[in-house]
Amino acid sequence: MRHFPKALDRPAQTALLGAIRKVIAEAPLYTPTMPRSGKQMSVRMTNAGPLGWVTDKERGYRYQAMHPVTGKPWPPIPAMLLDLWTECAGYPQPPEACLINYYGGAAKMGLHQDRDEQDFAAPVLSVSLGDTGIFRVGGTTRKSPTQSYELKSGDVFVLGGADRLAYHGIDRVLPGTSDLLQEGGRFNLTMRRVTKPD
Repeated sequence: MRHFPKALDRPAQTALLGAIRKVIAEAPLYTPTMPRSGKQMSVRMTNAGPLGWVTDKERGYRYQAMHPVTGKPWPPIPAMLLDLWTECAGYPQPPEACLINYYGGAAKMGLHQDRDEQDFAAPVLSVSLGDTGIFRVGGTTRKSPTQSYELKSGDVFVLGGADRLAYHGIDRVLPGTSDLLQEGGRFNLTMRRVTKPD
């Protein structure tokens, strides 16, 4: 578990936000639903890369190559994010998925594990843009003690090694803590390797 505060300075954040907005223009944000219950999640999401993480009532959590609403392939992962992966992930293969979550209003994310991937040797790397998110992370069981981090705009966080399957989530977003996003709120960009290298 590694936290890189302010890994991206303001010009880099602005440039990355521009790249993310181009992804969203091609693959619009949509509201995913939970498996079985069909309850809407409070975040809106989209993806970049060869694979994208999706969820719905009928088929549950999975990766797929197409946007579930448009039916089109996901756009490529922006080069800036691939460079960050090279610098911070400590893993030789590139990420295959970049999940883009937008937290607006009272959006949050309950404690969960990232375990829909085949290769747990690869870390999970996330980048924060916009308002500060209160990130809670624990151990590999739901009963493990947790600790909280303030993830500010430009921060990078990596879960790897023994912490790769740590439970984690966003308790809340602190409105007005950043002026990067004109609409307010927060983007979280999560890169993952999905398949095992040949």
